[in-house]
Amino acid sequence: MSFRVACLDVWSEGVRAEVRRVAPAECECVFAASYEAQHQRDLAAEADFVVPGFAAVDRALVDAAPRLRMVQKWGIGIDAIDQQALRERGIALAIASGCNAAPVAELAVALMLSVLRRLSYAQRTLRAGEWVTPQMRESCLQIAGKTVGLVGFGHIGRMLARRLSGFDARVVYFDPQRSEPATEAALNVSYLPLDDLLTASDIVSLHLPLNARTVRTVDAAFIGRMKDGAVLINTARGGIVDEPALVDALRSGKLRGAGLDAFEQEPPPTGHPLLALEQVVATPHMGGGVFDNVAPVALHVFGNILRFARGEPLPPGDLILAGPGPEGAGT
Repeated sequence: MSFRVACLDVWSEGVRAEVRRVAPAECECVFAASYEAQHQRDLAAEADFVVPGFAAVDRALVDAAPRLRMVQKWGIGIDAIDQQALRERGIALAIASGCNAAPVAELAVALMLSVLRRLSYAQRTLRAGEWVTPQMRESCLQIAGKTVGLVGFGHIGRMLARRLSGFDARVVYFDPQRSEPATEAALNVSYLPLDDLLTASDIVSLHLPLNARTVRTVDAAFIGRMKDGAVLINTARGGIVDEPALVDALRSGKLRGAGLDAFEQEPPPTGHPLLALEQVVATPHMGGGVFDNVAPVALHVFGNILRFARGEPLPPGDLILAGPGPEGAGT
């Protein structure tokens, strides 16, 4: 039993080598050299399984892949995957639930600190020969004593709550499905309705999936309900934020700053107004991108592929769409 697995993201050779190192003998891995549409379709054409991270899985790619049995996401976001095209073909879809939670949570903390301590400005001015110590004291803040509001409380939100436990901050959260009291107690968090969270929080961190219900959730009205001088952190998806509304709020001083790891268009166009603002700290959607997490994610991905191929159940949190099993039976 052997399978061809097409990894659709463009990875460095070091990452490819790490994935090859942990790949099971049953999986022959091929790797994308670019995100060019025809190249992606050619890779998928001979694949039994495809593994997209940032790469899109659209109808054209699905149509070009007659052997395709399952799409296994590297990560959790499925907004770039055409689920209807998969349903029509009976192709399964799975995610790697929780695998990137720790590094994304760490980056969220880093963005909070970078905005509050103005690290980008401090580094730029120091390298330019300026010594701005006097002005930094009156313009920087600490996390301690602040209220941090988490909008979305899945794996990443919960991991972030753990990371914030040592910062002496109050952590509150909103999620459509409230957690069990024991979970709240273990993580030292409190549930608040969304409006109450926005008015109470000095820092609002977004941890929502991007879908039809969440697109541009953070619009002018949302921002208007936020505390004056608050900070917005987005390590989720750029499409959750109405970017012109955020620009207006930062320029007006309604918000102190923003830490952004995701943009509506990626990469953002040259001259994007958010990138011109001193109070914005931006990173290139790198939240889950740490080398020492490559092998754990790859093992999770390959584990799901082998389980599916053998007709074994996938972890309940991973299976999004069921498809035919090894002999065409439902899974």
